[in-house]
Amino acid sequence: MTPLGSRLDSSSRFALDQHLPADFAEQALRADVLAGLSATPKTLPPKWFYDARGSELFTAITRLPEYYPTRAEAAILAREAAEIATETSADTVVELGSGSSEKTHLLLDALRDAGTLARYVAVDVSESALVEAAAVLLEDYPELVVHSVVADFEQQLHLLPADGQRRLFVFLGGTIGNFAPAGRRAFLAAVRACMRAGDHLLLGTDLVKSPAVLVPAYDDAAGVTAEFNKNVLRVINRELKADFDLDRFAHVAVWSGEHEWIEMRLRSLGEQQVRIPTLNLDLTFREGEEMRTEISAKFRRPGVTAELDGAGLELRRWWTDGEGRFGLSLAQSAG
Repeated sequence: MTPLGSRLDSSSRFALDQHLPADFAEQALRADVLAGLSATPKTLPPKWFYDARGSELFTAITRLPEYYPTRAEAAILAREAAEIATETSADTVVELGSGSSEKTHLLLDALRDAGTLARYVAVDVSESALVEAAAVLLEDYPELVVHSVVADFEQQLHLLPADGQRRLFVFLGGTIGNFAPAGRRAFLAAVRACMRAGDHLLLGTDLVKSPAVLVPAYDDAAGVTAEFNKNVLRVINRELKADFDLDRFAHVAVWSGEHEWIEMRLRSLGEQQVRIPTLNLDLTFREGEEMRTEISAKFRRPGVTAELDGAGLELRRWWTDGEGRFGLSLAQSAG
């Protein structure tokens, strides 16, 4: 499919493909809010946390003492990036979703030092974020070609450019845990469908551990995660003219031993009415009623292996941080 728009800079080191219409975010938000808040129980998807304010809050969360995943994953990458480069011999890194600059640089440095790095393909729904990240990478890596793709990686992986001979697909941060099991199966199958012989997938997964460690990571003492959770209501108020009173909702983080995931919820502190005029939607919240805003599944190595295998991917390497809190897996197409 031809992109809705494409740009190529004069040096031919930067290209941008636009696969999303100008009103994509608006229409997606409307659809998600209408479907989620009309359901029982009410839900909202976590992707709507991340406006500019939400992104700032999440960056602050990653620096909190309770929130270990970002540090644990970065420690693994710092230790194992050279082995990843040797194992994959990748000339192209394909990063799905906005990545940490530190983590991206660790991988690019290792591949550059191994003499294979040629290009970086970034996929995200935010054109501004992609352009900003590309500018940094083009300056830091004078020989690197950057190809940015404005697309929804949950639906549009088939639109990825065919850049590169040996590609390393990267999905870090434990973001795979935000999918329910059926969604994970669909996502991994879509990634596998994009892969050619010689391609690899590098996947970050937070691991099952004591709720005494997990729950504080999503309910910190300083209240930053609570502010982050409520930010989804700010987004809906601003974009859809809703009248959520943030002070009448409390942040809740709950460990589900049955599903082995953390749920973030917003609990109504009293019976209340909320109006979303843009959707012609009137909502009633009972006192104590909770709406789920995020799941964050935690994994065990056998489960990761099984899910990769189910998508036609073979686990080739498995690493954890020194405390066994986070897992990083390297997989290759099985056939």
